[in-house]
Amino acid sequence: MWTCPQCGRAFAAVNQTHTCAPLRDLAYHLDGKPPEIAAIVQAVIAAAERCGPLTVLPEKTRIALAARMSFAALIPRRRWVDGHVVLARRLEDPRFTRIETFSPRNHLHAFRLARAEEVDGQVEAWLREAYDVGMQRHR
Repeated sequence: MWTCPQCGRAFAAVNQTHTCAPLRDLAYHLDGKPPEIAAIVQAVIAAAERCGPLTVLPEKTRIALAARMSFAALIPRRRWVDGHVVLARRLEDPRFTRIETFSPRNHLHAFRLARAEEVDGQVEAWLREAYDVGMQRHR
């Protein structure tokens, strides 16, 4: 792991490109949002924490979830939470709003959650698989 000498964030790659901006706190992303939005964010974080040790990184534009590297992110909106997981394979599922392929083993799968109850076994399975990518076990 490499730690940026300016912002103090840890990365899997030396001299990893990043914005080097100070981290916020979760309240920054949740202020003014309905309680259901906070419940969704907390449910996703709790599900991700069941995968293993992770760091919650409230950045300026998103809440990233990282192991050795980021494997998921959340963007709280007023009526829902947009998010994504990074998987080592393309996984077709009607709950994904889009899939972006960056390389043969790097696929971003976007989703939208409107209720905390939507953080179910299926979402937990995505997070487990993404966590393995974040730990670089897919390599």
